[in-house]
Amino acid sequence: MTYEELLTETALNDDRFIVMTAENRALVRNIPAKLGNRFIDTGITEQTMIGAAAGLALRGRIPVVHALASFLSMRAFEFIRTDAGIPKLPVKLSSFIPGFLSDGNGPTHQALEDIALMCGIPNMTVFAPADEDDLVKMLPQVWKHPNPSYVRINTRKTDYAHAPFEWGKAEVVSIGEDVTILTYGLLFEQALIAAEVLKSEGLSVGLINMRSLKPVDERAILEATRESRLTITLEDHFQTGGLYSIVATVLLKHGLTANVLPIALNERWFKPSLLPNVLQHEGFTGKQVAERILGYKTFFTQPKMAVPEFSE
Repeated sequence: MTYEELLTETALNDDRFIVMTAENRALVRNIPAKLGNRFIDTGITEQTMIGAAAGLALRGRIPVVHALASFLSMRAFEFIRTDAGIPKLPVKLSSFIPGFLSDGNGPTHQALEDIALMCGIPNMTVFAPADEDDLVKMLPQVWKHPNPSYVRINTRKTDYAHAPFEWGKAEVVSIGEDVTILTYGLLFEQALIAAEVLKSEGLSVGLINMRSLKPVDERAILEATRESRLTITLEDHFQTGGLYSIVATVLLKHGLTANVLPIALNERWFKPSLLPNVLQHEGFTGKQVAERILGYKTFFTQPKMAVPEFSE
């Protein structure tokens, strides 16, 4: 099932759902004819769209709103925070072409701080599916949850069959004694490749899809740092405020430390190009990620860090 098919089916079966867009119909081209006046295009007015969505949510509707990730997370930030976050309204944000998925666009259209911004909003929930299969497995729960949500929409099709979505839980693909890769979104594809390369070098490799970033799976993070000698955070986001920061916060919350290597964009935007070229140029292909991890071989001969069992 595709994103558009799921949204169409959901809206047709529940008249509380309203589909909205700020003149960005790429994900919902066929919906207007099926929903009639329950489809609203506000034009290039992200702030107005969020304000209207909050008003609809206040009256019992569930608005699913669409816009480019950079403009949705930044241009409309105050409106999301004030109109949806503070009153805890079920405004559902579908964020189009986040991170490297904005491949051919320049810095103004690159959402590389969106997770940091959205995680900082009270009551907001934040999700980053690995591909379309992951996306359609999580959205029914996300849309029906009473809180506002921000989803990094990813409709790429892969051959990977994801585990059923559990609220606030990561998807543990494998457990490794030498290295564990924590990642989300588009880069899950490359993490799979990197894991195979590392395994071919004789390493024991763990891989976790951090599909839910807020609420985050603290148990998965703590168990990864306990099981492995080195933990990797791999993300198409600025290093500050993303998964690396989330992992650091979880560890400090529990009074712990760990060997953690961040692979992210460190206060820089990426060079626009076709997606394969972006990944190659920025050093985020699976092979390049594996090579970078192998550069830290000294960690794989050290004893594991003493991290206690997770407790609620």
